[in-house]
Amino acid sequence: MAIAVGQAAPDFVLKDQSQKEVKLSDFAGKKKVVLVFYPLDWSPVCTNEHACFVNDMKDFEKLDAEVLGVSVDSAWSHKAYAEKMGIKYSLLADFQPRGAMAQKYGVFLAEKGIIGRAIVIVDKAGKVAWFKNYDIPVVPDIKEVAAALAQVK
Repeated sequence: MAIAVGQAAPDFVLKDQSQKEVKLSDFAGKKKVVLVFYPLDWSPVCTNEHACFVNDMKDFEKLDAEVLGVSVDSAWSHKAYAEKMGIKYSLLADFQPRGAMAQKYGVFLAEKGIIGRAIVIVDKAGKVAWFKNYDIPVVPDIKEVAAALAQVK
């Protein structure tokens, strides 16, 4: 079951494409966090989704937010993907155990072995401020996400 708005966002420690450990709690009191859960690097819809975030990154920076992509791919896949796509934000490897972090958020699709497409906005207090699940073939509306983010104090 997916997490709910108002609930404390489950903390995690995952490695990004640079093998750096990223903890949700490190952002508490400092920045809002946009968790971009997506099925797989290199797939067409995910590639379109990340292209939108890359193109609109200034909007998210102005709104005092850190964008973190999360999939079950390895840090090595993330590294190659980020380089190819020009992604500067962290792509987190929910790789081992597969999908364990996404499971805490209720977005791991165990029967498929991948993470579903969802976006979670975590406020500076570490609470879920906004959450939306998307069908896997749907590219999230980045303007909608930015508008939701702008409402988060």
